Amino acid sequence: MPEGDTVFLTCHRLHEALAGQVLTRGELRHPRLAALDLSGHRVREVRPVGKHLLIRFEDGHTLHNHLRMDGSWHLYPPGARWRRPAHQARAVLATAERVAVGFNLHDLRWLPTAAESRLVGHLGPDLLDPDWGEAHEAEAVRRLTADPDREIGLALLDQQVVAGVGNMYRVEVCFLLGRSPRTPVAEVDATRTVHLSRDLLLRNAWHPEQSTTGRTRRGSEHWVYGRRTCLRCGGPVTRTTQGEDVEARVTYHCPRCQP
Repeated sequence: MPEGDTVFLTCHRLHEALAGQVLTRGELRHPRLAALDLSGHRVREVRPVGKHLLIRFEDGHTLHNHLRMDGSWHLYPPGARWRRPAHQARAVLATAERVAVGFNLHDLRWLPTAAESRLVGHLGPDLLDPDWGEAHEAEAVRRLTADPDREIGLALLDQQVVAGVGNMYRVEVCFLLGRSPRTPVAEVDATRTVHLSRDLLLRNAWHPEQSTTGRTRRGSEHWVYGRRTCLRCGGPVTRTTQGEDVEARVTYHCPRCQP
């Protein structure tokens, strides 16, 4: 599932391409929205909220989508060949100069902009909110510490605690904290946890490459995520599963660096 910084960058690129433009084609290939034609609608803005993508129109409506595991948006010049098969396209939003194609978008909803809270109102503070301030941080810390016995790795993935952290970032945040993902929240510095989560997302928000180490050389982008050996100490990385059923995620940690 895409991390919050991926959704942030996707929204930024869609905003640059569509904001202020009238759609010459607005086709939605989704069972709930197949009869809806967005041609002639003017896009006001495209904004992320955590991992949710909101395309807002000047008529007071929003096209909401969540990328889930395999969704993505591509931008093309008019007439250009798509890089994915046409049968995977779920949304085609075209202007005179650009064509935005959403592939494998399982979650698409059309609703009044004033009612967006029905879909995103349950989320915790968005770590990439441009208006982030002390109140956001305080609320994030409050939500994180609300269940002190919960494992920190599970709490970080809960979008109702903070919005934007995915599996890779939660693994790397736990490494930088020096704690196993299974450590109870009560034993972790909650404020530092929020700072690290926001810092890592911000570092990577404006480019597609994701590095938590500050390095871009292949194989050195992450401390333990997806690795067999720890980038810091060289010791073996433990790979386990955390969570249950559909919430289960593969996690990594270094027993030496994260006691």
